[in-house]
Amino acid sequence: MMEQRPPFPPFTPETAAQKVQMAEDAWNTRDPEKVSLAYTPDTEWRNRTEFINGREEVKAFLTRKWEKELDYKLKKELWGFRNNRMAVRFEYEWHDAAGQWYRSYGNENWEFDDNGLMKKRYASINDLAIEEEERRLR
Repeated sequence: MMEQRPPFPPFTPETAAQKVQMAEDAWNTRDPEKVSLAYTPDTEWRNRTEFINGREEVKAFLTRKWEKELDYKLKKELWGFRNNRMAVRFEYEWHDAAGQWYRSYGNENWEFDDNGLMKKRYASINDLAIEEEERRLR
């Protein structure tokens, strides 16, 4: 049986916003297995300077990420879309093992297959050290 993840492209304003909210909700679970199911088995990522290919590498990457980025909380916002592609801005907050908090800002470009699975994800991200009382995402 072919994997599917509605809504499917081409996206409308409503279905694009729904897809972004689904991604935010999934990433906030911090569950690499669950998150990886939204991507094609041969998904292609660029995350900062790291190149990731396939679901197994996605799961390994997310496991490492959430072992380092503690109490991770993410907010995504649809920036634009056309057919099977989206641009998303995001910010997330987390702290390291020493207790230093960070706010990470970035943009992602997404491309989906006909079954609604993400086949490409390109992320550019910057980190800003913040004080705990400066946190906006709880």
